[in-house]
This record gives sequence, C-alpha cells and structure tokens, in this order.
Amino acid sequence: MTEKPSAMDVAGPREPYGDHGGDGERAERGDRTMRHFTIHHDGVTIPVSRGGRGRPLVLCPGLNSTQADLHELTELLRRDHDVVTFDLRGHGLASAADRYSFEAFLSDLVAVFAELGRLALPAAPVLVGYSLGADLAVHYASEHPGTVAELVLIDGANPVPDPFISEAVLPEFRAMWEDLATRQEAVRGSARQVLLTAREILDLNVEIDVVRAGILDRYRKIDRPISMIMSTSMAGDSGEGHAPRLNQNWRAGVERLVREQPHITTFRLDADHRLVFTHAPEIAQIIRSAQGAGGRRAASLKAP
Repeated sequence: MTEKPSAMDVAGPREPYGDHGGDGERAERGDRTMRHFTIHHDGVTIPVSRGGRGRPLVLCPGLNSTQADLHELTELLRRDHDVVTFDLRGHGLASAADRYSFEAFLSDLVAVFAELGRLALPAAPVLVGYSLGADLAVHYASEHPGTVAELVLIDGANPVPDPFISEAVLPEFRAMWEDLATRQEAVRGSARQVLLTAREILDLNVEIDVVRAGILDRYRKIDRPISMIMSTSMAGDSGEGHAPRLNQNWRAGVERLVREQPHITTFRLDADHRLVFTHAPEIAQIIRSAQGAGGRRAASLKAP
C-alpha cells in the first residue's frame, strides 16, 4: 500500500529522544525507565528507544513515518509492554543512506533484533509493524523462526490482487509525494523528518507492489500467531476518483489472505490508512486483547 502523507507526517510536537550520540543504553533525564542507544550497521546509524514494563514488544514504523510520529501509540503500549521503537534509515533521527530499498529497510529491522539478542530479553517479543513495517515484520518472521512470539500487522503486508501504482494513479501520487517532500522542509533536522526524495518514495512503492505479489509465500513459513488490524477505507471515504478502486483492492487483499490463512485474527477499524495516528487507543486495546488469540476471532470495530 502506498502511504499517504498527512499533517502527522510533517508536523506536530517534537518528542525528546535523549542522547543518541554513542553506543549502549542511556537513561533519559528524569525518567530512568527510558533507555536510548544507537545501532551502526550497513553504513547507517539507527536510533533505538526502549521503555515500559511487561512483555517485550518491538514497534516497526512504515515508510514516511518515524518513531516520533508513533509516540501516542508507543506510550499507550508501554503501560503493558517493554516497548522498543526505532527509526528506519533516512527517517527521524536515523542517518541518511546511499540506498533505500525493501531489503535495506529489512536489514535495519534485522540489526535491531540482533542488538536485542545481545541484550538478552526475558522472552521473544511481539513484533508490531505499521504499513511497510508490517511487510518488514512478515519477511523478518519468515526468515528468522523462533525470534518473535507473535505478529501484529497494522494496515500492511496485504496480498492485494492488483498493484497500487498503476499508470492511472501515477501522476496523482507523484504530485502527492513531491508535495510531501516540500512540506518536509518544515521539520528538517527534527525527529519527524524523512530524508527520502519523491522519486525514492515512488520507486519504493513500486517495489512494495512486487514484494506484496509474493507475500503469501512468506505467510506460509510463519508458525507464530498473527493478528491484523486493517482500515475499512484505506484511501479515504470519498466516492470519487481512485479511492473506491483502491479501497476495494485493499479489501480484496484481506479477503484473499483470510481464505489462504484462516487462522489469522483480523480486526477492522472504521478509518483510513492514518489509523495508527487517528485511532491509537483502539489499536493499543486490540493489541492487548489480541495477543495469544491465535485466530480464534475476527472483529469489526467502529471507532467514535
């Protein structure tokens, strides 16, 4: 799914992330439960934040989103979990990279888990991914069996029958991403910045279409419980333009996955793709209730 920019992507209060200048864990001033450290790999520096109490949980952001953007959801999850968040290369406080590709972003997630392995977590973590982060989570779990307890996928990793980036929508999305790149100047140098160009975002979305064409094979390799939290109107509720086709394609992908993998627990929120920002309390509650469900139920939630 192509990630649509929003005000949450380029504006909002900046969240303190402490000192990322060196290796090892660092306590945030005034809050000993928060720790920050950096991971150096593949020529990039990845900032990681860890805090909360309870079951370990790793939260992977998506394309055009940062750990600062996910602050509300993170804080809600920290009430019941030891939450690890991080920035993908070229996002937030992570360094820029020479290349941006699905495999490169996946290597960032692999590096985070490798570092957590050295920290000896008390149990395998729940892996939560939003949009592109959901796709990364599925690929990681399929390639590293036994390293996660279960998956929670938020509006991503969807085996849609048709690509999103078609010739018909290309001009609209190109203009949208160029506008996003322009608006990013307002938060340049902050924890909410995204350093990718409009062309790089376009190329990544084309690549994600290819990745999702084969993602069912990845699901077949995962033996952990999986929960999906999906929007009912991914592209918005407009009855005009490309939105109806995109929404139908999104729903068809979910239906296809459930037929193929009936054990997956599915939840649907009455929202668009920005659900992780607009419906953080509902998502946090679903994550708490879904853990260990192992596909025993499906639900449709109407948010106020």
